[in-house]
Amino acid sequence: ICVFSLQLGRAVTGWVQSAFQSSSSSAAAASAAQPHRAVEEDAVTEPAEHECPVCAYNEWDPLEEVIVGRAENARVPPFTVEVKANTYEKHWPFYQKYGGQTFPKDHLKKAVAEIEEMCNILRMEGVTVQRPELVDWSFEYKTPDFNSTGMYAAMPRDILMVVGNEIIEAPMAWRSRFFEYRAYRPLIKEYFRKGAKWTTAPKPTMADKLYDQDYPIRTVEDRHKLAAQGKFVTTEHEPCFDAADFIRAGRDLFVQRSQVTNYMGIEWMRRHLAPDYKVHIISFKDPNPMHIDATFNIIGPGLVLSNPDRPCRQVEMFEKAGWNVVKPPTPLIPDDHPLWMSSKWLSMNVLMLDPGRVMVDANEHTIHKMFQNLGIKTIKVNIRHANSLGGGFHCWTTDVRRRGTLESYFN
Repeated sequence: ICVFSLQLGRAVTGWVQSAFQSSSSSAAAASAAQPHRAVEEDAVTEPAEHECPVCAYNEWDPLEEVIVGRAENARVPPFTVEVKANTYEKHWPFYQKYGGQTFPKDHLKKAVAEIEEMCNILRMEGVTVQRPELVDWSFEYKTPDFNSTGMYAAMPRDILMVVGNEIIEAPMAWRSRFFEYRAYRPLIKEYFRKGAKWTTAPKPTMADKLYDQDYPIRTVEDRHKLAAQGKFVTTEHEPCFDAADFIRAGRDLFVQRSQVTNYMGIEWMRRHLAPDYKVHIISFKDPNPMHIDATFNIIGPGLVLSNPDRPCRQVEMFEKAGWNVVKPPTPLIPDDHPLWMSSKWLSMNVLMLDPGRVMVDANEHTIHKMFQNLGIKTIKVNIRHANSLGGGFHCWTTDVRRRGTLESYFN
């Protein structure tokens, strides 16, 4: 249900345009990449309750509106310490060679076409599709603490999370993604004008103190040891988190401490969402934790996909509550297919259209069979080249509106 202060609704009309213009000017002064399309500034209106455009409580209620990312203009992030900690050694020469440059153009062209087809299929399934702005990410920007080029607006799941009627902008943890929010601001402002709540988490400085500059990674064994010891490339200097490290199940949200999400960021979210929601920290046997949805993906009431290679240490909580914990089959993606920013387990990074329909990789025949056995219809789409940029269907989307109510699925 959309809640909006009547007093604010009446007072905000006069000053909101100048406030947006001011914030836009300030960000431009920081030399961030500029969106290509200007947005008409309409007055904020006092919405009726049923008109709230943003509302989602979980990962499976019937999907009505979604944001799908863009592969256009995507660039390889500079090979900084936080990027090195989140990528595998076999890809380090690629980052050293192409950091700050565009991804291979032929590959990117195919990724763009795949995501366009994905959008078309979502529309055919009755879902309204929104897209971020086209941005030139090649501009170099400088803050008092660092300088970088941009990366992309491909993975809205990383930066935006909807909890109830509130859309939350995550602060992020990669310097190359510092200004990524600018591609989504026109959409978010429009949702706000129509009655949604809009919260931006504290933006980190991303100064050197946020990162362990001597993070000792050489082998997978090193990663396992460090993760087991609770050591990550991000420190507790200031709050940081990616929205994709959280996953929703009604009044309960689950999050992992990862290379991009620290305990300060988790605590900020816990305090922000209390008392209506509980935030639970869970962990996995994972040498390189970054984003929870290719490790532990909640796909229905009492139903979760749990990566067999990265078992959840708190799985008893779900089993005691009567949940069905399903281990998806080994991914089929070939070894020679480039996955510069992720593992093969994007096969379980699926998007639920409702409890009975799932968007899934067209090439992953064994997971099709798994969903068939669960009584869930598969909507098959091929995004193999888009996978190379670091995400599956869940990563490439943020669900803006799902038709459902707030429930508790744990006692």
